Amino acid sequence: MRRTPLLVAVLLCALAACSSGSTDPGSADSLKAPVDGTCRNLTPADLVSTTNATSTVDCTRAHTAETFTHGAFPAGAALDDEKLGGYVYPRCSTAFEKYLGGDDSLVLRATVTWAWFRPSKKAWKKGARWYRCDVVGGGEQSPSLLRLPAKPKNILLGKPDDKWMVCANGPSVNESPKVPCTQKHTWRAVTTIVVGRDGDPYPGDDDVEARTRDYCSDSVGAWLNYPVDYDYGYTWFHEAEWKAGNRRSICWAQTEK
Repeated sequence: MRRTPLLVAVLLCALAACSSGSTDPGSADSLKAPVDGTCRNLTPADLVSTTNATSTVDCTRAHTAETFTHGAFPAGAALDDEKLGGYVYPRCSTAFEKYLGGDDSLVLRATVTWAWFRPSKKAWKKGARWYRCDVVGGGEQSPSLLRLPAKPKNILLGKPDDKWMVCANGPSVNESPKVPCTQKHTWRAVTTIVVGRDGDPYPGDDDVEARTRDYCSDSVGAWLNYPVDYDYGYTWFHEAEWKAGNRRSICWAQTEK
């Protein structure tokens, strides 16, 4: 199955690098730690970079990203260490759920996701060890990022507005562009299922896909109240996402509601 662009933006954002010139706290060349609650206008292309130099903007104005948490890497960490993503993922994902008011299942089915950034090589050499986690309205494959409210805190609390939930419009989950559920759609991400536990080794693509297919069949059937005939889809994730900490797959129901 095709990976959902929302989570891929989170888990694979450390695969590329970019240069920068901004010295706002938390921007690429800055030695100063990020400031929570600062906003920026990021684009989908920004989400695949390890660093970001976009200047901050007033959060009461149009913006597509807000820093919701930050931290520091442990002493001895190397800039090119693949384990940096594994260090950031549990910290930012936990803070993300708390900030938006959703659990790990709900945030996987939301139009909002998060991306993280680290200092540039220049700043790292000077001692910068911070990381920054931003909530963003979309993913790297989105045509554009959604404008966020002035304060997106708790937007997933209770029953979220369909604007913040993920649907798809097309013949299949694989081939359908992902859209907010307020737009015309033929598929809705309705549940997630657990395909492994923390500490489990990656079981392989075939095994994860088979578990996802079987579990989602039952999960979507239950969500639809066990109709005689129904269609479902699923999104499963690969070893890179597993190593970063994700143990869930997404289940989709064919529905216009």
